[in-house]
Amino acid sequence: VDLGGRRIIKKAPRAADRTLLGPAAVREPAGLRIADSARSLPAMPRRNDLETILLIGSGPIVIGQACEFDYSGTQACRALREEGYRVVLINSNPATIMTDPDMADATYIEPVTAEWVERVIERERPDALLPTMGGQTALNVSLELHDSGVLERYGVELIGADHVAIRKAEDREEFAEAMGRIGLAVPHGGFAKSVDEAVEIAEDYDPPSPSVAGAAASPTTGKSSKRQYAGAWTRRRSGKS
Repeated sequence: VDLGGRRIIKKAPRAADRTLLGPAAVREPAGLRIADSARSLPAMPRRNDLETILLIGSGPIVIGQACEFDYSGTQACRALREEGYRVVLINSNPATIMTDPDMADATYIEPVTAEWVERVIERERPDALLPTMGGQTALNVSLELHDSGVLERYGVELIGADHVAIRKAEDREEFAEAMGRIGLAVPHGGFAKSVDEAVEIAEDYDPPSPSVAGAAASPTTGKSSKRQYAGAWTRRRSGKS
């Protein structure tokens, strides 16, 4: 089927040979015994108001890296279909397990961008979007679709994590505040918008070798060293050499 582009859609039959094991819906491979405590966990209630769920894959990945996204997306497709949901998948990378023909009911090999995901939403009209199985790419696209009003326009619900939860987990200040509200300690740190602020935060740090995070990551010792690396980090963030 053509979406005005150049890719393909693969329709897959439902798998009839998968079985849920116990109330926790835990799969037990041959030779592996699952602890009784896992079996006794209460089952998550099934959402009977949902019929079709759209899952966003991670897009391009390097061989040997980020395989967890392919694995998690594959398991999500299988679990959702076992529960009787119709699963629609979009992923630009055909060299993945999740894009195998029997994983989803409809698979779109398209760019993982807000524009293309909106086209899939317009065609498939899913009830919900699962954004947490495709890494940062899927999270960014899901937030863009929410902010632009696409999800609201088509009546698509974010499940697994809504826009508030995604932003709270990604914003370091909001995350630290959230952890503080529930009494969980977080590593010492601070938020600097200048070299002087960065040095001041580093001076308050107890160990003798604090480090600057990100592309300029390196251990620092002494005030001059801290200022040097803070300046390098600031220049990289601003795109200056």
